[in-house]
Amino acid sequence: MVDEARVARLLRSVTDDLAVLRAEAAADRDRRADRLWLSGVKYLFVTAIEGCVDVAQHVCSSEGWGPPATNADALRLLGRHGFVDDEVAQRVARAVGFRNVLVHDYVEVDDEIVVARLGDLSDLEAFVAAVAARL
Repeated sequence: MVDEARVARLLRSVTDDLAVLRAEAAADRDRRADRLWLSGVKYLFVTAIEGCVDVAQHVCSSEGWGPPATNADALRLLGRHGFVDDEVAQRVARAVGFRNVLVHDYVEVDDEIVVARLGDLSDLEAFVAAVAARL
């Protein structure tokens, strides 16, 4: 059985991260010049996406749909079982790839891609909305 309180707590965390990312999308040139700014944005992406993964892993485990082979597969399973729209699941599964680059290939990250990603948080927002509607 899905622990709705746990999922709601995770969704609040993701929502909080997304609110900060949305605000930082409007950061001016001086703010963006601060090296800590970009590090903070990267960290918020990691924690927001990880929150989505945690939700997916919990639901898969609770519903007996796993274990998923990868974190991205956990998202895909939610789509396959109709817990969220399959397109939303696929989009967030791709976001897991972005998170993996930030975490594992951090030296090679193209910072322009990170900044551009601030302009479209719709995949994560759609995931939060879809899961929240199930609670």
